[in-house]
Amino acid sequence: MEALGKLVDTPQLLALAAALGWASGFRLYAAVFLTGAAGWLGWIDLPAGLQVLQHPGVLIASGFMLFIEFFADKIPLVDSVWDAVHTVIRIPAGAALAAGALGANGEAWTWVAALLGGSLAATSHATKMTTRAAVNTSPEPFSNVAVSLAEDGLVVFMLWLSATHPAIFAIVLVVSIVLAVILMVVLIKFLRTVLRGVSEFFKGRPLPRELG
Repeated sequence: MEALGKLVDTPQLLALAAALGWASGFRLYAAVFLTGAAGWLGWIDLPAGLQVLQHPGVLIASGFMLFIEFFADKIPLVDSVWDAVHTVIRIPAGAALAAGALGANGEAWTWVAALLGGSLAATSHATKMTTRAAVNTSPEPFSNVAVSLAEDGLVVFMLWLSATHPAIFAIVLVVSIVLAVILMVVLIKFLRTVLRGVSEFFKGRPLPRELG
């Protein structure tokens, strides 16, 4: 594959920082492995703060965790437990990866990137957890697998888009954030209805009209 080139412009680095933060909330290990592999294969020249990702040891570790997460994320309830455990990992990791993308541009930019990456990781992680909680209310496993595969594709697409078309990526990212907020509001209302229905069921009362 032809190299994508050196990421030197601030807009390119900002796009990469944002993509790593956003992707970390969904698939942290995929973000680390794919970015490191792209640098190791010479497809892109990673900024100094991210070159550690292309170290063979990091690639092996992130690849192994990516393999485990790929399957764990497609098993109902296991995916929610996995997400809950990774709440304390994905958000700071997203901030660190974003900071690494802009670390060479000065201390101020490092903090800007860290705040951006952490916020985006928190947003995407919250969206993922809420979506999976709603999907897991369905007894069949196929919707869970479909959502998980869609997240896999989204992470690959966003990382590729940030490296090749930063301006388009910025537009897609803004749209994704808006959709994520709307989705969370809708799904939280749905989950509240489900929980209320379960509570009423165990009390021997009729289900709420929304679930009847």
